[in-house]
Amino acid sequence: MKEYNTIEQEITSEITEKKSRFIATLVHINSIKEAEGVLERVRKKYYDAKHNCYAYRVIEEGSILERSSDDGEPSGTAGAPILNILQQLNLCNNIIIVTRYFGGILLGTGGLVRAYSQSAKDAIEKSKIIKKQEGYEARLEIEYKDFEKLKYLCNKKEINIKDTIYRENIIVLLEIKEEDKDIFSIADKINFKPINYKIVQKVYI
Repeated sequence: MKEYNTIEQEITSEITEKKSRFIATLVHINSIKEAEGVLERVRKKYYDAKHNCYAYRVIEEGSILERSSDDGEPSGTAGAPILNILQQLNLCNNIIIVTRYFGGILLGTGGLVRAYSQSAKDAIEKSKIIKKQEGYEARLEIEYKDFEKLKYLCNKKEINIKDTIYRENIIVLLEIKEEDKDIFSIADKINFKPINYKIVQKVYI
């Protein structure tokens, strides 16, 4: 997978449908374990709710893992519609939990699908979607005199400086796009010569 979308904020939104309250909680996650932790937290917060339906998509070891639950609602009326929205928007590393407080009026299968879908959409519409693409984390060692040149180049090429370590020389951790992978290997193009440059791992940036 070359790219995906994600939402890094935690968002809560609420709609009411025929006296039933639908509260959507959207959270950024990095693993199934984190998803389970968020679920536990939301269930404790809304301990008196009838249903806590959810769906998530998370990238682990280069693969997208998906899971959804109707949590007691009729099969296919809650978890699947929420997951479908995440899939349509190519959202990964996010979980959406929709908590329902039953208002006493049955909504029917179609009504439940619409309500859970709309609740998830409302939370997404309140947030900022960020595009992530396949790239690299790199380690660069330079002399102190070249640090300003490096910062200028990174700003120009939109290369993110993830961390800076000050020792005898400066060691910089960078997040680099595919097209810039070899830029620090060609000293005449960057106006200074790195002491050392190494691609550490593939990441999404």
